[in-house]
Amino acid sequence: MSDLRVGYYGDDFTGSVDVLLQFARHGRSGRLFVGVPPDADLRAAAATHDIVGIAGIARSLATDAMDAEVRPALEALHALHPHVVQYKVCSTADSSPRIGSIGRVIEIGRAVVSDRTVPMLFAQPDFGRYTVFGTHFAAEGGTVHRLDRQPTMSSHPSTPMREADLALHFAAQTELPIGRITRAQYARLPELLSAAREAAVVLDALDDADVEAVGRAVLAQRSPLFAIGSGGLSWGIGVASPGDGPTVPTSAPSEGPVLAVSGSRSAQTARQVAHAARAGWLVQPLSFDRADAQRADVRAALSAGRSVALTSEDAPSGPDTLARIAAAAAELIRTSIESARRVIVAGGDTSGRVTRLLGVTSLELAANPVGNVVLLRASSQAPGVDGLQMLLKGGQVGADSLFEDIRLLGA
Repeated sequence: MSDLRVGYYGDDFTGSVDVLLQFARHGRSGRLFVGVPPDADLRAAAATHDIVGIAGIARSLATDAMDAEVRPALEALHALHPHVVQYKVCSTADSSPRIGSIGRVIEIGRAVVSDRTVPMLFAQPDFGRYTVFGTHFAAEGGTVHRLDRQPTMSSHPSTPMREADLALHFAAQTELPIGRITRAQYARLPELLSAAREAAVVLDALDDADVEAVGRAVLAQRSPLFAIGSGGLSWGIGVASPGDGPTVPTSAPSEGPVLAVSGSRSAQTARQVAHAARAGWLVQPLSFDRADAQRADVRAALSAGRSVALTSEDAPSGPDTLARIAAAAAELIRTSIESARRVIVAGGDTSGRVTRLLGVTSLELAANPVGNVVLLRASSQAPGVDGLQMLLKGGQVGADSLFEDIRLLGA
């Protein structure tokens, strides 16, 4: 096994897919498992791929539930002896002391992989995410906002961002010391990382050159190294150590009408649904009191060649809302799978639960039509699920026309 190989755990499914894409852009092949697979399957993948990932749901878990989710995944990856074990996080640093605690992740990763300083990169410039002097910024609607003032993250329903200084944000989630290394110091970044004494350090990136500098510095550290980062970190490692694998195709054969289910309530997903409605899709709120009737409506529309989008705007509020949305969405997909072989699931947390409920065991890249949008091919032993084309998208990802663009892809 190459000492440049990366094993990673993604704290949601859409982010996990992004890692595959970032490495594929630099000629590195990857396979993404849904949850921790049998050890033999993991080792077989490591023998034939450059990158091996495990997609999880830690971002949406209470802090006291994270150990049971994260520790077995990191232990399984560490056993493969990669140079880097990456904990993939959202580029908007979604976390809090109560939900998806990255502070707790730092503690677990240092216990499992290495107790050396954990480099943390949340910036992803090609996605409009930047960190400068430890302060994080995120674009929305063409405007770059400080993270605690970005419209979506400042009012996020689970992890509202109250602090854009990431070292302070994470210090509220752990008693371990959190530091920062700024881009003004990057001429000595490898040495500074090696000499750091904090439990973890936040790293800057304003442009691709900064991200590449981080990638090179991470690879310069002795193995094994535990690192936390967005797809920007994956891109940086990839560009610092490219492979010679094939590029990802931009299209895949059309599979007829599309079924989209959304657990996202972001404004961007709402615009995508509205665009689909104008294009002739059947659009309905996901129903919880007439589920059988709605499944019949969906099957009828798909059988007639009409694509369908179901939203979560009418979902009842409560502690089990996410679980109920995912269960309803998975059942609709399962009962429509003969007519819809291309499925969109919107919402990072929803995507993880739906994919698990469908019995998907692993995912590989099928197409990268534009930007960070990826169409996947599912592997499964569940009837009808194997070979299913899936787009798992975060709430803020994609153009207004995304749903319709995916319907037309390869047609």
